[in-house]
Amino acid sequence: MTALVLAPGASASRDHPSLVSIDDAVRAAPGLSGIVVERIDLPKGKAERAVPVVVAAAAALASAPASDGRVFLGGRSFGGRVCSMAVAAGEVPSAAGLVLISYPLHPPGKPAQLRTEHFPSLRVPCLFVSGSRDAFVGADPARLEDATALIPGEVTHVWIEGGDHGLRRKDAEVAAAVVDWLTGFVPR
Repeated sequence: MTALVLAPGASASRDHPSLVSIDDAVRAAPGLSGIVVERIDLPKGKAERAVPVVVAAAAALASAPASDGRVFLGGRSFGGRVCSMAVAAGEVPSAAGLVLISYPLHPPGKPAQLRTEHFPSLRVPCLFVSGSRDAFVGADPARLEDATALIPGEVTHVWIEGGDHGLRRKDAEVAAAVVDWLTGFVPR
């Protein structure tokens, strides 16, 4: 079995509607029936405090009976950033790819504070699903696309037209993008 770890954004929980939507869509997709989805909670505060939680969840899934050892990781905003940091640091050797929803390229209104220092160490395929009006990328899709050029792994961008950072009322579109992308990595 292949696994997918999903982590929430800051101040949200594992039961955030967008994560539940992705979970439900992956479980229902005929081509992804072998994927186990694990939604996790993260401690509040700095990303470095949350990395060990992601690492532990991925390790548990990778070593579970019937596991094929492959784990995709990701989540919304803060959760996706934490997952990408754990993978870039080499702390998740089972990482098969990253699913990054509304990746927070920088804090709103602070475009000089990029959160990309770890991008050159991401050697796994990465999916970025973002809103075209996301303030965390300066509402400029080209800024995120330019930043992700630092990633040596394969990068896929899906832009949700009119979506802001929260991607409100866009859960079905986000889930469909994740299912479509994951389908390319699961053996039939």
